[in-house]
Order: sequence, then structure tokens, then C-alpha cells
Amino acid sequence: MRTTHDELLDAEDAMVFDDQPLDTAALTHTICWRVAVWSRLHTLKNSYNMILKLFIAFSFLISASYGQISVVDFCVADYSVANGPAGYSCKNASKVITDDFIFTGLGVKGNTSNFFKVAVNGAFDLTLPGLNGLGLSLFRLDIDVGGVVPIHTHRVSEVIIVMEGTIIAGFIGSDNTAYFKTLNKGDVMVFPQSLLHFQVNVGNIPALAFVSLNSPNPGFQFISASLFANNLPSSIVEKITLIDKDQVKKLKSIFGGTN
Repeated sequence: MRTTHDELLDAEDAMVFDDQPLDTAALTHTICWRVAVWSRLHTLKNSYNMILKLFIAFSFLISASYGQISVVDFCVADYSVANGPAGYSCKNASKVITDDFIFTGLGVKGNTSNFFKVAVNGAFDLTLPGLNGLGLSLFRLDIDVGGVVPIHTHRVSEVIIVMEGTIIAGFIGSDNTAYFKTLNKGDVMVFPQSLLHFQVNVGNIPALAFVSLNSPNPGFQFISASLFANNLPSSIVEKITLIDKDQVKKLKSIFGGTN
């Protein structure tokens, strides 16, 4: 089937190569027209090649993402094998029981008789083997009046929902901007992955909250404990924190650090 493009080319050929005297203006027009057509076709070819390359690249990405989909229903943690970067190995399916998927510890208040007046009790891969490989965990957070969850971080993101009481919760961005707000019953806040965050009970009753993290083993690093519960020499701690010697020794005595 002939296209409009073919017909236009024939028309130009007829106009130039007829037996009539050479029309310079027509010839110039034809040359310009052909250059424009060639340029357009060249552009379309480049665009087609680019689209083809993008299509191939996205095809590989989609294939890779599908490769991450589990081919088993679950992978209950096998505690007889050491934990690795990808989690625990899978327990033999013939030995899996219903209780591997159940945790009953979130209905009871934790022991808050400590320095921070806080208790954290959670369902994660060590307490709920069925969470292994599923990318989530759940914790109960009890904070007595005046209590605080000191500034800390995880490897993953966190969502908190307040069930009782009033707390101030917040996190600090990598540009040192602080994002914090008073949360009441029913309020939800998210703490992005790896950023320092905290919670403080500012109400007149004990606070209760539940937090969920997108890992069965999210990891916890409390900054205060990291600085003052270790064996790093006090002289070094003084230099890296700008805290005087007496305060460093006091904090080390509180958190159990040495040297």
C-alpha cells in the first residue's frame, strides 16, 4: 500500500525531472523538502532505537523484580541454624505448627521500672518465627508519665500509632532538620529508614503505642548506650562528644560503660 509520503516523493520527482525547463525555485524547494524528510526519518529512527533500548532495560528490571517473589508460602525460622544476612533458614515444612505464626505478648504491659520509664515488647523473628522472611515486625511500647524512648535508629522505617496517652514524637533528618509533634490517641507518625527518632510521654497518664517496622529483625541502636555503654576510653568519648570528663564518667556509670 502506497503512503502519502511515497506519493509526495513521486510528485517532487515529476516536478523536477519533467521535460519542462529547469525550475530553480522548484529544485531548491525539493532539495530542502528531501533534507527535511531525511532529517525527520533519522530522528524517528533514533527515537525508535531509544524506545527499544528503554523497553529492553525495563524488561530486565521487571524480570529482576519478579525474581524476588517468594516461591514458597512461608519460611518459618529454623533456630538450629545461625541467622544470616537474609534471615534464618527455613524450618522443615513438616515440622511447622500453628504456634509458629502466633505471638501473645502484646496484650500485657511491660516493666517500666527503669531509668527511662519505658518498656518495649515485640514480635520479631526471634519471638515469632513465622515472621522470618516476611519483612515486618510489631512492638508494644509502654511509656510511664515522664518516661522517654531515647533517641535511637533502626535499619528500616517505622510507623507508630498511639493507643493511650499523649507523647511527643519526632525524628531528625540528615540535614539536621527536626520534625516533631504532639501525638494523641489514634494519631500515627512515620519515621523514615535509619533516621534518629524518639518518643516522650508528656501527658499525665501512662502512654501506650504500637509500632511496626518493615523488617523481621529491624535492629536497634540507642545513641546514649552506644556512646556510654561501651569500652571506648573516656578521653576519646570526651573528644567526639564535647562532653567534659566528669559527665562522661557519670554517664558511663549509668549505662555500664568501662574505661
